[in-house]
Amino acid sequence: MIVIAGIVFGAVWGAMLARRRKGRVPDIVQYAAIHAIVFGLLGLVLTIIIERLAAG
Repeated sequence: MIVIAGIVFGAVWGAMLARRRKGRVPDIVQYAAIHAIVFGLLGLVLTIIIERLAAG
């Protein structure tokens, strides 16, 4: 669930950032994709850490 939230949040954040910087549609899509990947990976790492601590 954290991974999905990270992907959605990252995509929205990236799109807003690109729009604020006056980017065109390809720029907005690229920023959204990159931020979604980064935040999704951070969510994955956080999920793994939480699972490891809970299983301990």
